[in-house]
Amino acid sequence: MMHDKKIMFHNRLAKVYRHIGRQANRMGVSCYRVYDHDLPEFPFRIEVYGDKIYVAEYKRKHTMNDEEHTEWLNQSMDVVSEVLGVNKVNIYVKLRQRKEDRAGQYRKTDDTREEFIVSENGLKFIVNLGDYLDTGLFLDHRLTRQMIMEQSEGKKVLNLFAYTGSFSVYAAAGGAEEVVSVDLSRTYLQWAGRNMQLNNFTDESKYRFDQADVLQYLREVKAAYYDLIIMDPPTFSNSKRMDDFLDIQRDHAQLINHCLSALQAQGRLYFSTNFSKFILDRNAIHTSSVKDITKQTTPFDFEGKLSRYCYLISK
Repeated sequence: MMHDKKIMFHNRLAKVYRHIGRQANRMGVSCYRVYDHDLPEFPFRIEVYGDKIYVAEYKRKHTMNDEEHTEWLNQSMDVVSEVLGVNKVNIYVKLRQRKEDRAGQYRKTDDTREEFIVSENGLKFIVNLGDYLDTGLFLDHRLTRQMIMEQSEGKKVLNLFAYTGSFSVYAAAGGAEEVVSVDLSRTYLQWAGRNMQLNNFTDESKYRFDQADVLQYLREVKAAYYDLIIMDPPTFSNSKRMDDFLDIQRDHAQLINHCLSALQAQGRLYFSTNFSKFILDRNAIHTSSVKDITKQTTPFDFEGKLSRYCYLISK
């Protein structure tokens, strides 16, 4: 690695970490994003999880051979270790395609069981930095989760594409009467169940986990039943267990309308997508009450670098 480029990376990382780390400490946040492709020569996503660091290297074309790339990566991690004050054994590095979807969350990359527990707003979550491309906790929804907790008391809550159930935990913590988590992956539903148990939400009559294709599930869901629905789908999804593949740009209006049918009067849907080219088809949605809450739900560590949209859609 050229010495001046290494210094450039060091200086940039030190600057953003000084700013974001100070905010995180002040707010009592222990899991946060520090860096996201700030410099084109260093295409990393860097996140802090307590005393551990998750680094995702975005796959791209470069002129390095394997040996040169390994050396460049090692030197880059030396910088990360030095600036963030973390031993290199606690830095977990993954290579990922630069896509706007989260389909990769379902691909296991290792089998080391690198699990540990982190806290967020007094709640506990199991995180795994070694075995999967994603960690088990999407940090960009920290504020959205808080909103759900504040609005869940006495409510029936449906969490679609539930992943590891962090929204479900927040809903239960907010006093929800019922929380149903739906996902196609058995692995992630079991993870969601463990997250709920970790926070002492164990009443099976109140908290349910349904393995299903959400598109099919919504066609059969009870009408006018839920008070709150959370839907955070991948951009694309395809599985042998699905009747059809999911394309969120093509399918979002249909999904949203099914959710509206499942909501009680005055019910609310929180819909988000991290497809950066997403365009909401308002004319195809069967309500005029659609509010873009992307800005209100963007945490301090994602300002200026978040490619997701979040909407509050009311019946």
